[in-house]
Amino acid sequence: MSVSVSVTKRERRRPVRDGESILHTRYVVNFNDRKTGQRRQLFFARHRDALEKRDEIVGQVHTGAYATANSAVTVRDAVGHWLQNRTGEVKGRTLDNYNRVAANIVGPVLRGTAQQRRDYALTKVRPEGSELLPLLGDTPIAELTTAEIRSWHKLITLEVGAFTANRAKQYLAAALALAAEDHEIRPPPMPIRLGRGRMRMKKTILTPEQVAVLLKSALEDKERGIYYAFPFLAGTRPSEQLALLWEDVDFEANLIRICRMQEADGTITNLTKTVAGAREVPMGPTLRGMLLEWRGRCPRLADAPPRVFPGIGFARPGPFQRVGGGGPLLLSNFRNRIWVPALKRLGLPPVTPHSARHSFISMLQAGGIEVGLVAKIVGHANVNVTLGHYTQAVRGIDQIVGAIEHAYGMAPNASATN
Repeated sequence: MSVSVSVTKRERRRPVRDGESILHTRYVVNFNDRKTGQRRQLFFARHRDALEKRDEIVGQVHTGAYATANSAVTVRDAVGHWLQNRTGEVKGRTLDNYNRVAANIVGPVLRGTAQQRRDYALTKVRPEGSELLPLLGDTPIAELTTAEIRSWHKLITLEVGAFTANRAKQYLAAALALAAEDHEIRPPPMPIRLGRGRMRMKKTILTPEQVAVLLKSALEDKERGIYYAFPFLAGTRPSEQLALLWEDVDFEANLIRICRMQEADGTITNLTKTVAGAREVPMGPTLRGMLLEWRGRCPRLADAPPRVFPGIGFARPGPFQRVGGGGPLLLSNFRNRIWVPALKRLGLPPVTPHSARHSFISMLQAGGIEVGLVAKIVGHANVNVTLGHYTQAVRGIDQIVGAIEHAYGMAPNASATN
């Protein structure tokens, strides 16, 4: 085994000031990197250092140490490294989802029913009559081929489902890209057009006319209206809405700061779904007025940070008096006691709370707001996520509030100026 390594001298004059220049001399080690297959250049200020590096590379190649330095890194290693890198960048529940999907990369996968796969994931006991199929985990990245990735994707599509296969492919691509950066490994090209051509189910969302009906009702519903109007006017995720504290609402700047999420048990974590999830959402006149009015009525607990959307408790007959409330409002209670009853009462389709976020995004896009700005406002890390579900448009941030008010036919609330 041999390698061609050369040392060349490079001199360049660089301007300094007033027409003066200095001569920069660099010694360059040129060679083909056997780990990446690409031509590399290493720069040194001294000729002696360049010669020492040349001799070191030649010696490693002859002994086999250089060529095999990273050849043992497997897909399992790369996926584990990627998951570890994501730890702390996303909330725990999101990381758990990453781990579940990544299991369909490294394997093995159980050939059987969905229930059998769930049981195996929990117990690691293979059900009788089922079969374990190896996946990509033990394959060295240096030996991984595009054809193998395509075969793996087809297998996961057949055994688990197209959605999981496509999501796992995204994670595999991210893991291989990180391995290329950190371990100087050249991964194979990812296959193209996998999962294309299938009919994609569109999420059911309310039309602007239906949202206008809901918001009109919310303005009159002093007890619960702000709860089901808020996501249509701010585009938040349910977990972001339920974690909102009054300190996050800036009435002077007309901004709502999204910087925390509520977990399934009602606890608040100071971490958003992704890094991009931490953001500021503009507050229009209608939303500002509703929040100002709600702030005076909102139940609170003396020993806890005041929540914007706490458990409501219940109101006594007569003047507005409330018993209980102020603590965490679980998503299931929000959905069953506030969201669903409001939709039924107004005769609206039974959409999910998260669909309000989709309505918000679609409304901004249809109103002509630039897609990159929409992605920033709703906390998408990549504009392709926004474009994957919605159409593109081209206007600026100064029109966001106007687009919200206009789309739903809302006149500025009189209380917004208070």
